[in-house]
Amino acid sequence: MPARRYATLDVFTETPLAGNPLAVVLDAEGLDDAAMQAIAAEFNLSETVFVLPPAEDRHRARLRIFTPTQELAFAGHPTVGTAVLLALGDARAEIADAVAFGLEEKVGVVPCVVETGEGSGRARFRLPRLPESWGEEPDATILAAALNLSPSEIGFARHRPSRYSAGTPFHLVPVQGLEALARARTSAEAMVQALGPNSKVFLYTGETGDPAHSFRARMFAPAAGIAEDPATGGAVAAFAGALMQFEPLGSGTHDLVVAQGIEMGRPSEIALQLTIEDGALRAAEIGGGAVLVSEGVLHL
Repeated sequence: MPARRYATLDVFTETPLAGNPLAVVLDAEGLDDAAMQAIAAEFNLSETVFVLPPAEDRHRARLRIFTPTQELAFAGHPTVGTAVLLALGDARAEIADAVAFGLEEKVGVVPCVVETGEGSGRARFRLPRLPESWGEEPDATILAAALNLSPSEIGFARHRPSRYSAGTPFHLVPVQGLEALARARTSAEAMVQALGPNSKVFLYTGETGDPAHSFRARMFAPAAGIAEDPATGGAVAAFAGALMQFEPLGSGTHDLVVAQGIEMGRPSEIALQLTIEDGALRAAEIGGGAVLVSEGVLHL
């Protein structure tokens, strides 16, 4: 059997055993779809990445991203974690300590910039696809019932439930404050019944308890095999659409930090930068840290 290198990292954190765990399988050539899905189920993390040679030589690699039950076209923490891992390999080979490259994902080419340290790094990437609305506002009463909340706890200030996608579609649900955010509970059955099979739900509030954070969030995707995710870059990418809809943001560059995973004991910080011109979102970037946790070999 071929030996395939793999690594695990904690992403959207600079501290081991915090953030969102990620598995990255290097040397993934020869694995078919079923094998990749089975390996992702074996790791049983929110996402597992398989690194393949790029279709175009000018790009660093081609990525395929799997949850324990399905493949994704795009996800944020796999992009950040894999970018840092590949850059750490370049640093070991004395190629560079700070690098820029493109990663090919099903959503398109994702431009990344990475800086590395000793076993860790920070990466940021520009969204290859800006967020777009993909449906009417979800009904607040239905959402509340599925999330174990009252309808009055759905929404705050200008924010109402919305649906946006920057490659992966999310239901974006604002809640009144930290107490409601902490109390939210759901299940695959409740989510599918309320929202259908595409039931990834990103809850957020403007009450953070920390002046360094702009918003605090949780993400549930039980129908995709993810009861709760500690840090969801793809959801924050979609969230940029809700910010454009509900926040009075003027022209210029806006830097925000979304805290996630705190209720799980896996605190994470996701940096979001928006570039706005004449009332339109022109560009958005996601960024964060990643820490190498383990390295090994799969005999598959």
